[in-house]
Amino acid sequence: MIETKIPPTRNKAHERLLRLLALATFIIFFQAYMVAPIIPTLSLRMHAPVETVGLIVPAYLIPYGIATLAYGLLADRVGIHRVMFASLGAFSILTILTATAHSIDQLALWRLLTGIGASGVVPLALALVGRLYPYEQRGRALGWIFGAMAGGMAFGAPVGALVVPAIGWQGLFLLAGGCGFVLLVLLSSSRPLIASAAQPVMGTLGDVLRGYKELLGTARGRRTYAYVFLNSIFHSGVFTWLGVYLERHYALSPTTVGLALLGYGIPGFLLGPAIGRAADRWGRAHLIPWGLLAGGLGVGLLLADPPLILVPLVAALLSLGYDMTQPLFGGIVTALGGPRAGQAMGLNVFTLFIGFGLGSLAFGALMPAGFSIAFGIFMVAELVIGLLAFAAFRSELPAPR
Repeated sequence: MIETKIPPTRNKAHERLLRLLALATFIIFFQAYMVAPIIPTLSLRMHAPVETVGLIVPAYLIPYGIATLAYGLLADRVGIHRVMFASLGAFSILTILTATAHSIDQLALWRLLTGIGASGVVPLALALVGRLYPYEQRGRALGWIFGAMAGGMAFGAPVGALVVPAIGWQGLFLLAGGCGFVLLVLLSSSRPLIASAAQPVMGTLGDVLRGYKELLGTARGRRTYAYVFLNSIFHSGVFTWLGVYLERHYALSPTTVGLALLGYGIPGFLLGPAIGRAADRWGRAHLIPWGLLAGGLGVGLLLADPPLILVPLVAALLSLGYDMTQPLFGGIVTALGGPRAGQAMGLNVFTLFIGFGLGSLAFGALMPAGFSIAFGIFMVAELVIGLLAFAAFRSELPAPR
């Protein structure tokens, strides 16, 4: 395969845009994951049971996933730049307005609206990377975006728990929304590059439906989207309730819970681009199955009741399992979309966030039976799909140069 050469000046502009997209991704995932560790605090402030407050997590994630379908289609029709900037602006405004909530019902409503408003940024950033970088260089670029996701998870959880005593939960939302506005200003200079990278694709409703049929009409498409869905159920279910587990099992304060969760996301934040380069060089077939097995092993270690000092390492292993799977699935999806990159990535993020929401709900539904039962079921399911992945993704090898 002949390696595509990007002109140096254009490459510099691409790299700057890539880092700004990664920052925007970081902020959005930061605010998504800063909520889980403060569920006990919100329960006290809102005078509501923990199980009820926990519903604000799927209240954000599920509408986010559903809305990505519309944003992807809209971006293909009117342009990625228009939809992305409007979505980032909506995210910023709605996150700030969340601080005005006075009850759990109001908080859930603002989270629902924020999920809808925010969902046009990250999937379109991923689709844009698919336009800016050739497939053989795409793993590294996607590693930046997914590394930013992991970083948002890693720092959103502990920072949320650490700063709430100082600035209150309202201040936390004001801070995240203000950062969104700063990113919106910084990205404005890259608007022409975004607009030129992905031209609008017109079509009828029949064209859209045929697009979905083509995406799911191949074995490669079906297995990739299926694994995105199942893997997201696992990671969201475990992580959403991990803070509650640590508080109850180890009798930790919210601040200590945040510190214990710091390991989650660090591998992706530090190693995301390196994992992407490894996928470009050696193929996703060698990384995806081991990533799935790493996630299952992480939950197995929780079942073994490790000492508290090892919990951050267990969280890091769970994060590594995510970082070796979802970014690589995203790379495959960018090769499936053809001219309708927004539609393909919209379906990917829809699948991802619906899985996130259902995973949180499923684990919560299992909690009355005990954390051991819930962890055990999630662990076995992840290990099974990990073993099956050796055969399912054996063809995902780099093309010979």
